[in-house]
Order: sequence, then structure tokens, then C-alpha cells
Amino acid sequence: MQWLLSASVSRVLGLDPLVSRLPAPGARLTPPTTFPSMPRTLLTLPPDAGEYAPFYAGYVARVPAGDILTILDAQLGDTLAVLAGFGEARGDHRYEPDKWSVKEIVGHLADTERIFNYRALRIARGDTTPLSGFDQDVFVAAGRFGARTLESLTRELELVRHSTVALFTGFDDTALARRGTANNVELTPRAAAHIIAGHERHHLAVLRERYL
Repeated sequence: MQWLLSASVSRVLGLDPLVSRLPAPGARLTPPTTFPSMPRTLLTLPPDAGEYAPFYAGYVARVPAGDILTILDAQLGDTLAVLAGFGEARGDHRYEPDKWSVKEIVGHLADTERIFNYRALRIARGDTTPLSGFDQDVFVAAGRFGARTLESLTRELELVRHSTVALFTGFDDTALARRGTANNVELTPRAAAHIIAGHERHHLAVLRERYL
């Protein structure tokens, strides 16, 4: 099943002038190793424990060895395949009344990825301003993801991932190793990329085990 932006969703998102230039739904990115990019080797290595908050250790541990940009590109395909299995009829499904719906999980994934991209950008550019944390439950409640289609949310997540890979492709090893502060804990851009990947893998496992 392919995910397509409808004309109405495009207008809501303000994307009408851009739709013809967006990557096709489900399209794979050019392999990150062939992108014109800054010299870097750090994205092929896992971050050290001191590069991120202990809370994220479980996410980082989920990420397999290899170039993190290749991993991010490849695992998006897995996520899209799982989400395609739900269809619109089950987009509001939750396995317990107080758990997030499928739509809310997808919205949460896109929101969290954007936040870690923003943190990585600020830190990579040498900004030492302490960055605030965020309350994921407040974000999900305010996102009103249930009012949208699963199709539009999935397409948005896909576009965010394209942006993620493009962003990290532009970081060299110096930028990837810079340290900043997010939610009162040190963070490097390299660690942010691994947290994004591990966070997605965590929720993908939950979708497979509890929602299908």
C-alpha cells in the first residue's frame, strides 16, 4: 500500500507548491554513503555513554552496528510496511484505553524526530545554549492526531526522515562530536541520530507486539 498526500491534506500542510517536488511515497533515499557530504567516520560508530542521558541507553542499544544514516533509511521501510498493515480503519486502535493510538504513535515519532534534529542542529553549529526538555504526553494531546488520517501522518513521518538524513549528511566529525546540553544532560549530534533510530525501533516493536 502506498501512502499519498491528498489534495486537502496538502493544503492543510501548506505544501501545494511543493508536492510535485517531494520524494515519491515509499521512495528510498540515495544511499547516504554516496551523498556529497562532509568527511565523517563517527556516524559508523555508536556513541559513548557520556554523549546522552542514561534514559536513552535502551534506545541506543537497539541500534545495530553500521552507518546510522543507512540504518535510518532502511528501517523507515520497515516502519512504513507495518503501518500499511493497519489501514485507516485501525488508525485509532489502542491496545488499552489509556495507551496511545496507532495514529498518536506515528505523530509522536515525527514530533520526537524533529526535536532531536533541532537539538542536533543547534549543538552541531556550536550553540551552547541549554536546550529545554519536552513533555511527550502534552505534545500528543495537543497534536490532535486522531483528527487526521493515518495516511497523512505516515507520509509526514516519511518526509521528516528524508529531512533527518539530509541534515546529518551535512555534519562532519567535528560537528558530530560537539557537546551541548538538552534537558540538563549532555548530548552530541551523533547520539541524537542513534536515539532517533532506537526510539523508532522501540515503538515499531510495540506496534508489532501489542497492536497487530
